[in-house]
Amino acid sequence: MHSPEPTLTVADRKNAATPTLLTVEVFFDFVCPWCLIGKRQLDAAVGRLARLRPDVRLQVVWHSHPLLPDTPVGGLPYQAFYVARLGSAEAVARRRAQVQQAGTSAGIRFDFERITVLPNTAAAHARVAQAAAQGTEAQQARLVDQIFTAYFLDGKDIGDPSLLAQLALECGLPGEVPGGAAHGHERHPHPRVRHLVNGVPYFVFGAALAISGAASSDALLDAMLQALDA
Repeated sequence: MHSPEPTLTVADRKNAATPTLLTVEVFFDFVCPWCLIGKRQLDAAVGRLARLRPDVRLQVVWHSHPLLPDTPVGGLPYQAFYVARLGSAEAVARRRAQVQQAGTSAGIRFDFERITVLPNTAAAHARVAQAAAQGTEAQQARLVDQIFTAYFLDGKDIGDPSLLAQLALECGLPGEVPGGAAHGHERHPHPRVRHLVNGVPYFVFGAALAISGAASSDALLDAMLQALDA
């Protein structure tokens, strides 16, 4: 004889219908290869969290944190910029080898040689803000990944408005950006949190824990689980 199905109480029904919300805030810039590594590691951690804690509703909030805000709107010559910044072509090669090694663990093969323009990323961040205002979280996350991919894997100029419009359309988002409207919809972090960000990527979990740098998916998952228990 089978035991009867358990009966949910009113409180149980409420808990079952209301998942635990965990917010992960990500500070990033599109010219930072470590940010792409960090995003891919976060994607892996999010997938693992969904399997471990199906009761959790995860919200990822993307915050622009431009590293080179004074870059001209039309961009700068990419290769020459980094040779001047790091001092020599040999120093650039060493830095890129380091990034490539880290990218391998996240399934990324950077193609630095294809990049010709170091862009001003304001327009790209405006597109992400627009996606937050007019699209779904999934569309916004896809757009972030598409812009990173266009830059670091395909060598495209992500400061080009026509390219950004094309990428937005591919993500099911509007191709047009209302003048000045996109930034107005960006969700701003608490000033104290913004003050703590001294580099990107920077992850804040439930306003309780933070990780600076392109951490592994294990470390990101552990931080999410700790934030849930805080």
